[in-house]
Amino acid sequence: MTSSARRPGRPTRSPRHPRDRGLAVRARGVAASLLCLVVLAGCTGKGDDSAAGSTAPASPIVTGPLCEVLPTGTEPGNPASLTGEPVDVALQWITVLTAFEAAVRASGLATDLRGMEGLTILAPTDDAFLRKFSAANWDELILSRPDDLRALLRAHLIDGAHSLADLVTAGNITTLDGTEATVAADGAMARIAGDAQTLCVDYRATNARIHVIDKVLGDLPTTAHEDDHIGH
Repeated sequence: MTSSARRPGRPTRSPRHPRDRGLAVRARGVAASLLCLVVLAGCTGKGDDSAAGSTAPASPIVTGPLCEVLPTGTEPGNPASLTGEPVDVALQWITVLTAFEAAVRASGLATDLRGMEGLTILAPTDDAFLRKFSAANWDELILSRPDDLRALLRAHLIDGAHSLADLVTAGNITTLDGTEATVAADGAMARIAGDAQTLCVDYRATNARIHVIDKVLGDLPTTAHEDDHIGH
């Protein structure tokens, strides 16, 4: 990413384990009912702004129990401000995705993601990475296992920019690593592959939809328990 693509004042993130940064944000339950998902015409990457006869594009609506702790209104990183950003830049502004965004940079996938005509990202929170990887395992992935890191990221990518409503209607997905998974409605949210819960969905970037989830997908083993014996 060139310096011109980064907003002024945005700090550069170090690709460290989220436990070391202390930036994990806990998903909080909400008592108020969630907004219902609205299926909009042209919700794929190619249709969002190009429908014949359309006027100004609708304001982006993100929904989910975690949205209330993320930037909103006129705050830096609010959903409307990300719609014109490349997907790798948009990820930097979603404050619960520091580990995922660091993995995108460390793997060298940022350029590839920008070049895709349409993309859906199922992005695990920092808490999800904490539950999946030990600090040592995460550092090893970031620093010396680029192939495994890229495979891990592809397990969270879907071809085409799809709203959550699209995914629920389809009922199943195939990620870029070739894995098939079910998508089932769970109230206003959805469960992916049986137990990954969506937390804040339908962020838009220039060529992508981003859905925040609470679990790391893919086949890599869980090693977070290895930190227990050293006091984490």
